[in-house]
This record gives sequence, structure tokens and C-alpha cells, in this order.
Amino acid sequence: MKQIVDIIQSVRLDDVEDSLIILDQTQLPNQKVYLSLKEVSEVWEAIVQLQVRGAPAIGIAAAYGVYLGAKQSVADTIEQLRDSFLETKAYLATSRPTAVNLFWALDRMEKRFLTDHESGFSIDAIINGLKEEAEQIRIEDEQICEAIGEHALTLLEPGMGLLTHCNAGTIATAKYGTALAPIYLGQEQGYQFKVFADETRPLLQGARLTAWELSEAGIDVTLICDNMASIVMSEGKIQAVLVGCDRVAANGDTANKIGTSGVAILAKHYQIPFYVCAPTSTIDFTCKDGHDIVIEERASEEITSQWYQEPMAPAGVKTYNPAFDVTDHSLITAIVTEKGIFDPNDLKRLSKSTF
Repeated sequence: MKQIVDIIQSVRLDDVEDSLIILDQTQLPNQKVYLSLKEVSEVWEAIVQLQVRGAPAIGIAAAYGVYLGAKQSVADTIEQLRDSFLETKAYLATSRPTAVNLFWALDRMEKRFLTDHESGFSIDAIINGLKEEAEQIRIEDEQICEAIGEHALTLLEPGMGLLTHCNAGTIATAKYGTALAPIYLGQEQGYQFKVFADETRPLLQGARLTAWELSEAGIDVTLICDNMASIVMSEGKIQAVLVGCDRVAANGDTANKIGTSGVAILAKHYQIPFYVCAPTSTIDFTCKDGHDIVIEERASEEITSQWYQEPMAPAGVKTYNPAFDVTDHSLITAIVTEKGIFDPNDLKRLSKSTF
């Protein structure tokens, strides 16, 4: 039987319709709905509304988005096409501020545009080049996630209890996921992991997404509330924590879904290894440390009313809803990338030329 990673494609291009096809993650687990996005504004909206989410998947969607914008451009000259491209790129960059893959993918698409422009390519050739580059970003992400999974699996033993937070699975990437990649690869090799998934308030990515995709793949998964992580650790049910990441600072601090830093603090207390699984494209050497990472704050409705038939908080109450928090590098046992396994303090040894 095929695993879910072989069945589900969270982000892909429909060559026939020239549209971006995404799995609408806001409708999971109750409905599996795919959306066809043809306009740049639709791609922007899908990223903002978390219909496509997960740092790698956001980057892939944005790359396809700038291609669609160029394809639909009415530019008569390459200079006009360049202006249109830069406008589209700037617009998509406003969709979410924390996931560095968004900006990495957009910058890579601009580099391809400029390279082909300097080579004297025609408008059609430049647009085709953008399509090729976006597709290559997707293919590379699949390969990167598999490599992350292989490296992370060397840190784990059969039968381990693993805790994860948010969703860093196949639906957050092109395939395999980051933090869930070793779990899928381990399943193929008979590791029989027992996974505990934090629900991940307030958007419930752990409950709606991680628990769903692991269940669909036939993996032993137990859903717990976020405030239950301490007790399952104290009971000896967890031997390692695996989480994804939206941005890694130069000193090894990492930004991930809100609540991750709390899990890291608990893991430190119970002497449980805490592993961050992230592609090297997530490492931002322009960020000195976690204080430089912009933390997105989202609407109060996500806390007060979004998941309820009636509001579950007093009308007009003040809310604070940061989408991410920063885990200090001192709490991280290792950062697992496609290039290998690194102590957070070792990241400075990776030159930009490595990527």
C-alpha cells in the first residue's frame, strides 16, 4: 500500500490549466479539497489564510505564483516584464513575514529572471525559465526532505516514543516533510515509532493536520493537548522531540509555531533530546539571533471564536496571538539539515557557498 507521501501533493502546477493546485489545509481533516489558483492575488490569499502552509510549501507556492504573474503579464518588452515581475515578487513577499523560505524562493526566482535577461533571452524564454525554476524548487524540496529524514533517522531507535509540535509533514512540503520525514522513512524500515502529536493551539495544526496525515499513513499516533506534553514526558513515553522550523538565525536560535519553545524547555528539564529538522534554505545568516526574527501576529478570532459555534471568550477582550516563538539555541540538541546534523553553534561553519 502506498504511503500518504506518495498520494498527497500539497502544491503542484497544472500544466494544462496553467494554475497552481494546492491542498486546502484549512478544510482538513473533514474534507480533502484541492483549489485551483490562477491569479497572483489568489496565491497571496492562500498563503495568508493558511490554505497552503509550512515554510517549504509556502516557498514553492510563491515561486509558482511569480511564474503565473509573468505568464499573465501583458508586457510588450522585457523591461516591462521585469517591472511587472518585481511588483509581483514584492506583493507576494507581504503575505507572511516569518517563514524565510518565502523570501528565499522569491529571491531565487528573481535571480533566474535576471540571469536569463542578461543572457538575451526572449520574453517567452524568460517566462519558461521561471516555470522551470519553480518546478526545480519543488523537486529539490522533495529530495531535501528525504535527505533530512535519512539523517534524522540515524538519531533514533526502533520503538521510540516521539513528540512533535505543529505540522512539519508531507503537506507542509513537496513530500515527506521535515520533522515527520524520519517517521515515514522509519515506518518503511519497521521502526514502529509511537508518535505523540501536540494539538498546537490556536490553529490546531497538530490535531487537524499531523494527526490526520499520520493516521492516514497507518502510523501509531496519539493526539494530546499542548499542556499535556509535560506529563507524557514525565511518564517516560517520549524519547525524542522532532519539530520543524520557519527560520534559523545565525547563532542557532529557531523560530517555529507558537508553543515550540515551551516544548524545548520541557525537553531540557526531562533530559530528552530536542531536534529541529530544517532545510538549509531556512538558515538566515542575516539574522544574528532570534531577536532579529520578525514574529507574525495574527487575528484575535483565531483564539476567541474561529473553532467554536459560539465565542468562547468575552466580547471585546484583549488578545495576543503571535504565530511563532523563538527557541533558544541552548535548548536545541541538534539541527538536522539535508547537509547533515549540526550542533546549533556549528552553523557558523556553514558558508553561504554551501547552499
